[in-house]
Amino acid sequence: MLRNRVRELRAREDYSQTDLGKLIGVTRQTIGLIEKADYEPSVTLAIKIAQVFSLPLEKVFWLEGDEK
Repeated sequence: MLRNRVRELRAREDYSQTDLGKLIGVTRQTIGLIEKADYEPSVTLAIKIAQVFSLPLEKVFWLEGDEK
């Protein structure tokens, strides 16, 4: 299962789900689903999210059981 730090990073930057969604071109609902791990983003979407936070992809998303 794909895990992520989107909620933590979004809060650190003081972005709402709507703010982050607008930055990457998706809805607030999509961000909420990603944060709850109910939706696995495409590679393109995952890269866009990592770029917003200026982090490498593997610092935002990882496979369960892998190191962060």
